[in-house]
Amino acid sequence: MSQVVEFISNNLLLCAAFAAVLGMTVFYEYSRYASGMTRLSPFAATKLLNDGEAVFLDVRDDKEFKSGHVLNARHVPLSSMDKFMHELEKHKEKDVVVYCDNGQRAQRAGVRLRKSGFTRLHLISGGLNEWVKANLPTVKD
Repeated sequence: MSQVVEFISNNLLLCAAFAAVLGMTVFYEYSRYASGMTRLSPFAATKLLNDGEAVFLDVRDDKEFKSGHVLNARHVPLSSMDKFMHELEKHKEKDVVVYCDNGQRAQRAGVRLRKSGFTRLHLISGGLNEWVKANLPTVKD
């Protein structure tokens, strides 16, 4: 035990950095769990898309959406999500797949949707970036 105390006292900066990284990791994983969203691989999301029962929400801004998006995705920018909420209400009982470029904005959108009563929420792991890396098709407006 005395060796552990000696190591920590000799390497305070290293131990502080480790504690910070550990804390951030725990916070990130907890927020992911608390959002209640299922993470889907791009291929699993494709299955939902092909079944035709899921609603895909692109929460990126206008310029990003026009540069390429998933086929039949609804454009609901995160910044104006509240304006679109009344239109989304009719899809509460469907699978809703939310995505952005990398998943950060989609995570925040999912939290808002969860608070509004949506229960079948999914997130594309890695967002549209992973979708494109998997050579899955996108359409441009």
